[in-house]
Amino acid sequence: MKPLARVIAFYLPQFHPIPENDKWWGKGFTEWTNVGKAKKLFKGHYQPRIPADLGYYDLRIPEVREAQAQMAKEYGVEGFCYWHYWFGNGKRLLEGPFNDVLKSGKPDFPFCLAWANESWKGFAHGLKNREVLIEQKYPGTEDYENHFYEVLPALRDKRYILIDDKPVFSIFKPMADPEVIVFMKVWRELSLKNGLKGIYFIGISDDVSSLEQIYATGVDAINTYRLNSYIVKHRSFFQKVVDRIIRKIHLRPVTYSYKKISKYFIEKDIDSKETIFPSIMPGWDHTPRSGFEGLVIRNSTPELFQKQVKCIVDLIQHKNSEHRVIFLKSWNEWAEGNYMEPDLKFGYKFLDALKNGLFYEI
Repeated sequence: MKPLARVIAFYLPQFHPIPENDKWWGKGFTEWTNVGKAKKLFKGHYQPRIPADLGYYDLRIPEVREAQAQMAKEYGVEGFCYWHYWFGNGKRLLEGPFNDVLKSGKPDFPFCLAWANESWKGFAHGLKNREVLIEQKYPGTEDYENHFYEVLPALRDKRYILIDDKPVFSIFKPMADPEVIVFMKVWRELSLKNGLKGIYFIGISDDVSSLEQIYATGVDAINTYRLNSYIVKHRSFFQKVVDRIIRKIHLRPVTYSYKKISKYFIEKDIDSKETIFPSIMPGWDHTPRSGFEGLVIRNSTPELFQKQVKCIVDLIQHKNSEHRVIFLKSWNEWAEGNYMEPDLKFGYKFLDALKNGLFYEI
């Protein structure tokens, strides 16, 4: 029995040491460093989060990657969307695990890439100030060509995920710089010259009010997710004041109920459109990286997550089968409380919820 939707899970490659992280955070730093030092910051706060079956893994180990893929496949995930870091002038980070997957041919599990085209700075990356660790640059056509040829072996791989016969390439911030438009033009031209049928670009957006502007950049589709947009659009003035007091005076993170906030993860009139690919999200807790400055979605449960999955699956059934795409945010963002891998509290319950939502009879 096939799943009722194509679920593509974002995949973080931060679980292995690199020289830059050693320099910025200390010898041996990986994302597990943040996960392991997380503390409870209010009554009922679910921290620390401890991995179960896969343990505190190192993504340099092939057996770990095989186990992840087998687990994802068993519960209905079509493939992983690896975060891809290219900062310009050939500078890459965290590329090791994906390069190993590409060269070894294992695991035999579909994949695509998402360009995380943003500078590493601010509390989103665990900093307490405005310091820039590494800047995202757009040097021009020569760099975009070099970038394309660096990625081309992946685009040609038989495992690469296609939509409309084109390899999928997502862009985290499609409106970050006018050069992104030039970048896409260059890649489309090079793809045809190199025997591909084009590139299927997906722009990622947390702000549905900017969808027209994102389409105007030339992307083929948009992946919507709604996290910060709730905070911007749906809080009252009073709630904004209360949130500020909680953070600045009580030194506690702002929290929202998953049951309440998840209602805003879906907008039926938008997410039902043919080239809008909605997201499903099992939870969120950014405090392992940013302490009390982080946002927490509390009381996330497998039952509520399954309800969200079913709602979106039902919503997209009228689409062409190629476009029944849902992005899972995420497979392994442990320091954001945003993962599907088993932990000691829930075990496989979130994975069961995903499977139940993907294979139910409408």
